[in-house]
Amino acid sequence: MNRERTAGTVLTGLSLLGYGVGVVAAYPGRSVTIVGVMVGVTLVAVGTGGGGGGA
Repeated sequence: MNRERTAGTVLTGLSLLGYGVGVVAAYPGRSVTIVGVMVGVTLVAVGTGGGGGGA
């Protein structure tokens, strides 16, 4: 596994955990978890590569 994919997986997991905690108990900065999920998913996509050659 490469660094981007690993970082994205960890960030997505932690952000989803933080989001779950934020649903149960409101805390300052909980909206940052949404950004964490978006960035994490993007890193996973970049780390996967896709191999789509393009034109």
